[in-house]
Amino acid sequence: MFNKPSPLFGASAAPAPRVRVSDLSAGYPGRPVLRRIDADIRPFTITAVVGPNGSGKSTLLGVLAGVIDPAAGDIAYGSPVPPAFVPQRAAVGDTLPLTVRQTVEMGRWAERGPWRRLTRQDRARVDTAMERLGITALAARQLGELSGGQRQRALIAQGLAQGSDLLLLDEPTTGLDPEAGERIAALLTGLAADGVTVVQATHDLAAARAADDCLLLHEGRLAAQGRPDQVLTASALTGIRYPV
Repeated sequence: MFNKPSPLFGASAAPAPRVRVSDLSAGYPGRPVLRRIDADIRPFTITAVVGPNGSGKSTLLGVLAGVIDPAAGDIAYGSPVPPAFVPQRAAVGDTLPLTVRQTVEMGRWAERGPWRRLTRQDRARVDTAMERLGITALAARQLGELSGGQRQRALIAQGLAQGSDLLLLDEPTTGLDPEAGERIAALLTGLAADGVTVVQATHDLAAARAADDCLLLHEGRLAAQGRPDQVLTASALTGIRYPV
């Protein structure tokens, strides 16, 4: 799907960050949320953004997606390709009269526009995304008829149809049963192996511990970053009053 580039200076050369966040502050009118965040997102990895409610996880994803303007600081993306953003399932109405295929096709709107016909290439990208997420057989089903796991896969396919190698997901396994959550986790691992950089905000510590990297937020600040086994320690989580 996405080919990983060969290192320019030999196998030992570390790739440049797919995203570099520098001194980032952001929030909403009269309500600052993120305060002076510095973080790197490595390419072709899964990065989990973890923290208590109100710590700024969704705000950080919104800033990375370009739907929230930063108040200060810089974001360098390492690629001109814009990110694909998959919001929480609760943000997408169950009553929308959309089929699964129509939902995935919306991923092409950013490039094509909602009123122009999809090209053959657009349809091929939609087909590929649906096949990758295992929802081709659900194409004619209404979005509101799906199970939680099926609906989440449709939304991820919509993000994948955008053709970006940077996928941002807000709580992709929240409200899913363990089997559906494990299937989503396996799909994300496969996407990272295919060359997609995945950033997911999550409350699920099991999902976070299975990630390659972790950003731990607390009260809008970056409390720690690094490998999950280094960041998600009992002492660190207890220190921010996060349930272990």
